[in-house]
Amino acid sequence: MAGPVAPSDEISRRGLREQVYDSVLRMLLDGRIASDERLSIESVARMLNVSPTPVREAFVMLERTGLVSRVALRGYRVAPPLDAEQLRELFAARLLLEVEATRLAYDQRASLVDELREITRLHDERAERIVSLGAAAAVPVDATQAYFHSDADFHNAIFQRAGNRYLVDMYDSLGALTHRMRQTAHRGPEDVREATREHHEIVRAFEVGDQDSAVRAMREHIENVRARSLAPEQD
Repeated sequence: MAGPVAPSDEISRRGLREQVYDSVLRMLLDGRIASDERLSIESVARMLNVSPTPVREAFVMLERTGLVSRVALRGYRVAPPLDAEQLRELFAARLLLEVEATRLAYDQRASLVDELREITRLHDERAERIVSLGAAAAVPVDATQAYFHSDADFHNAIFQRAGNRYLVDMYDSLGALTHRMRQTAHRGPEDVREATREHHEIVRAFEVGDQDSAVRAMREHIENVRARSLAPEQD
């Protein structure tokens, strides 16, 4: 006999909570809500035209991503950018996952290469726009967002070909933090040039059918991104 079915109002409430979560997450990732800004449950509820309950539940979910923190007696705030130690830990996790995903995805390289070529073409176009604009401070938000989306698409394509749902789940769990890191770690045209060059090296290794080179290229890419992210700002 089938077990009890959740009441329709419970299903509806869960769906609303997830919609609120997605809406607030987009605002966090595109910079509409600044780091360390206070998050008012009531204000967000009015903004989204919902009751405070799904907003409160969404904030609890966001707290688990590390993007939102709860301060006793003061409510929720947007978490500050990752510090150096947090970045080191994040990159240590990414290195383990991405190197293994690259190794596993190698068997699917025939279809993967075509997808990576198209993603890389678009990534190059978006990177060129940033390079042409010069200093990072002068680059419009939409240009950096488009560039970062292409960067994420590149890595996600490899994970989707890895054939391991649990590996994908672990990588997805880092998704919000990785996206936040991409935004805060961007330093200028030279970093963009280096990142796109490294993507091309990974694609080239898949194209020539060299698994060891593909794994090595991915490892070097993540290590280089880590070094650029942790490098002191230049005046």
